[in-house]
Amino acid sequence: MKRTKQMKTLTVLMTFALTAIASAQEIIVTRANSEPAQSAPAENFTGTVRVERLFSADEPARASGGLVHFEAGARTNWHTHPLGQTLFVTVGVGRVQHWGGPIQEIRKGDIVRIPPNVKHWHGASPEAAMSHIAIAERLDGKTVEWMEKVGDADFNAPLPGQSASAADSGPSRAQQLMGDITPKLAELTDDVLFGDIWARPQLSRRDRSLATVSALIAMNRPDQLRSHLALARKNGVTEEEVSEVITHLAFYAGWPSAVTAAGVAKEVFHTE
Repeated sequence: MKRTKQMKTLTVLMTFALTAIASAQEIIVTRANSEPAQSAPAENFTGTVRVERLFSADEPARASGGLVHFEAGARTNWHTHPLGQTLFVTVGVGRVQHWGGPIQEIRKGDIVRIPPNVKHWHGASPEAAMSHIAIAERLDGKTVEWMEKVGDADFNAPLPGQSASAADSGPSRAQQLMGDITPKLAELTDDVLFGDIWARPQLSRRDRSLATVSALIAMNRPDQLRSHLALARKNGVTEEEVSEVITHLAFYAGWPSAVTAAGVAKEVFHTE
């Protein structure tokens, strides 16, 4: 009788063990947007940054990954990774720099490899948003060592070959379009519209671009839409999002406005 009970107990334990092994070997699918984005901690980042955790370093694996969204002007602190880091830029225009080196511009599709223990920072550009997937490996329980913040002067330093003076970059788009005809309107466009309204923190530049593009589609303003679509791309709006906005507005603003907007979008996206 005692031996029979022991055999039953052993059978139950083996069943539990085999079930655990089978569960550990199952393929796990994490659905898109199943992990809500979290605001990045202010002590390690400057500006508006959102982080979506993609996967964690579950033993025996060491790698973890996340999707990080930087609004224009946002960036990490200086930091290092014990086993390095790889960044895959998914949207927009950003910047990266290692300690003592030049600032490098990074764009959608670029892959950035940061060696182990190299002090660096990365983030959006001063004018445009940027998103990237970041992958790092854990060593002795740690994936990152955070350091001091990146100051505005260092962040806004010119890229190699770029003039440090804004005046040297030539007239603004508003000055080019109407500065010789309506100089005051061009000045208001630069100083009030883009210098004040677009810089207000209540909406991100990406959200302002979505609102502006939607309004221009609804009003059937192809000339203004053309330049604002290009700006929207710089501000982190994706081609897929613009396509969905055009489709959605066809039911509210009319098919002709949507068809016109689709033609403008095709022109902008295929000539960038």
